[in-house]
Amino acid sequence: QVHLVESGGGLVQTGGSLRLSCAASGTSSSFNTMGWYRQAPGNEREMVATITSGGSTNYADSVKGRFTVSRDVAKNTVTLQMNSLKPEDTAVYYCYLRRPGLSPTWGQGTLVTVSS
Repeated sequence: QVHLVESGGGLVQTGGSLRLSCAASGTSSSFNTMGWYRQAPGNEREMVATITSGGSTNYADSVKGRFTVSRDVAKNTVTLQMNSLKPEDTAVYYCYLRRPGLSPTWGQGTLVTVSS
């Protein structure tokens, strides 16, 4: 029974920064991938950034150079540092965790709003 708890969403102006955090409980960090997806109104949920237990990262093209994903394997946490935010970054951001052979576990979502 894996549970993900997110924090850090909020309202920020264009060009500002936010940091999202997610803590996982009920599972080991070994061999898992954690990261962030987002969903804007009327859009499909899309991958933003992921990071493996070994530290390998993957980013959506739209956030490369602006967002940084990191994790603390021992603490089972993942962080998304978002800089140079744009209005198009406005979305509900979902933490996720994936284990081999299992479907992903999702957080409840945290709203990020970037005003112009």
